[in-house]
Amino acid sequence: MPTSLLRKVQRTIEKYDLLASGDGVVVGVSGGPDSLCLLHALLSLHNPLRLRLHVAHLNHSTRGAEADADAEFVSALATEWGLPVTVEKRDVPALAQAHHMAFEETARRVRYEFLARVAGDIGADKIAVGHNADDQAETILMHFLRGAGLAGLRGMLPLTPLSDYRLIAELSLGSPPLPAVALIRPLLEVPRADIETYCADHGLSPRFDRSNLDTTYFRNRLRHELLPTLETYNPNVRARLCHTAAVVAADYELLTQLREQAWNRVVREERGTTAIVFDRAAWRALAVALQRATLRQAAYRLRRSLRDVDFVHVENARRVGLSGETGAQATLPMGLALTVGYDTLTVGDQGEAAPLPNEPLLWSAERLPVQMPGTTPLPQSEWTLRAEVLEDWDTHEVTTNPDRWTAYCDADALAGPLALRPRRVGDRFRPQGMEGHSIKLSALMTNLKIPRPWRDHVPLLAKGDQIVWVCGQRMGHGVAIGPETQRVARLQFVRCRKSATPVPDHPPRRGSHGQRPDPEPGGLAR
Repeated sequence: MPTSLLRKVQRTIEKYDLLASGDGVVVGVSGGPDSLCLLHALLSLHNPLRLRLHVAHLNHSTRGAEADADAEFVSALATEWGLPVTVEKRDVPALAQAHHMAFEETARRVRYEFLARVAGDIGADKIAVGHNADDQAETILMHFLRGAGLAGLRGMLPLTPLSDYRLIAELSLGSPPLPAVALIRPLLEVPRADIETYCADHGLSPRFDRSNLDTTYFRNRLRHELLPTLETYNPNVRARLCHTAAVVAADYELLTQLREQAWNRVVREERGTTAIVFDRAAWRALAVALQRATLRQAAYRLRRSLRDVDFVHVENARRVGLSGETGAQATLPMGLALTVGYDTLTVGDQGEAAPLPNEPLLWSAERLPVQMPGTTPLPQSEWTLRAEVLEDWDTHEVTTNPDRWTAYCDADALAGPLALRPRRVGDRFRPQGMEGHSIKLSALMTNLKIPRPWRDHVPLLAKGDQIVWVCGQRMGHGVAIGPETQRVARLQFVRCRKSATPVPDHPPRRGSHGQRPDPEPGGLAR
């Protein structure tokens, strides 16, 4: 007759559809009470479910002879119970040091990678591990103290595709990808006390890992110090934490559906593993929860090994995305940043620029002679500068001109050779309204908040060495229309054709020529 624990395990398996008849299951067995109970319970269910069980044990190379004895114990037990077994040894401390990671995190990644490799080798569908209800309570509390979002506050799930984990296939170069298997936790709703009772009732003699008493590890401190203190406030605190996780998991499932819908609306572009570009206006229109969720999702997609993004990072990035000026950045984990563009928000490598707008920009360092009157096509662009001389003009049209890419000037003041060119080192500019005083062009571009990677491409209209128009931004001194003006020059950038050469969607890096045809329109300094 099944024991109370076996009935709980059966209910968990049925409720979450953890196992199907004939499944191959790799059981991670450390030799401790949880994994020993798990293996014994699955063996008890072996006949009705026709499971193909395979024992796997990983020696982490941390406890010398004790760890070696654990490996021998598991191997002998599997043989005694008539089960195939795989035992391997990895130098986890050395891997943690080499990859600058905490030992616990490194051990988790290496352990799951090992179990996945075994599953792939034997053709197993599932990996079963012995996490229990007390482990769940500890995990939720850990995540809460670290400022996790809803994904972290769900705790551990009964069934998770291994591909959902923020893992690297192996902490070494050149490893093949992990097989597509699911991680299951049949004991997740079973308290630790019930497991210990089950082991005693069935004559199981688990190994004792002294490192579980070492309170230098965060989880052990929670287990031995914080949770007992919390139990003085509420003796059922562990169960309450697990109930909270169940509620959060259900809410998170709904949020995930809403996030995917929002993602499709606000994402303009995904550049592989380097950047994700949001439409700024559409993202800002999202509810706060979806703003946070899309930022987290962007970070996860770009950094597969990232386990969680804490609230401080997300909230800072959200605030910058909402109110930051063009060019503003917010730091995210693992070398990522959010960068504010004129009509975009880009999450990517900290050196990744926001995409360039489809505006009149120069892609050549050469001077481009301007015909007056006439048209001057911009190379590698859909844009043309159209210059006209007006003998008769509408004063209202000139004074209320709303288009920053159209300028009206005194035509005679522009007499002389005109050219479009990008900025140069040492350029100075005399803006209109400053009585002829000059300022550094670099300072003007900074004040206008033009993102640094874009500044080399802003067209400048020059008469000889004098900059008379920082195109789309500011008119220069001495060319304004006044009472003595006889003729007006109208300078207007217009889109008139598809460019023969694709326009780069972001500033090319040295040695890079990545380009995209017909980028979306946007504003350079709204």
